[in-house]
Amino acid sequence: MGDEDVFRNINQLVEEEHQLQQSHGAGGLSDAEHERLGEVEVALDQCWDLLRQRRARRDAGQDTSEASVRDADTVEGYRQ
Repeated sequence: MGDEDVFRNINQLVEEEHQLQQSHGAGGLSDAEHERLGEVEVALDQCWDLLRQRRARRDAGQDTSEASVRDADTVEGYRQ
């Protein structure tokens, strides 16, 4: 997966996130929608993390294809 693919993924996830947020504005989200929104947010964090890994590898002269998607617990742990 190249940077363009990751950006494409990010754009799709952001679009879905906005649709979920806007579709129920003041009415709130159903349980399923709330769960999906959480999944989208985690997937976005994973995509951004992957891009950061790829850029760091590129800057260090390493193979960007060795960067990999990290598990949700690892990526979400960065916030703490």
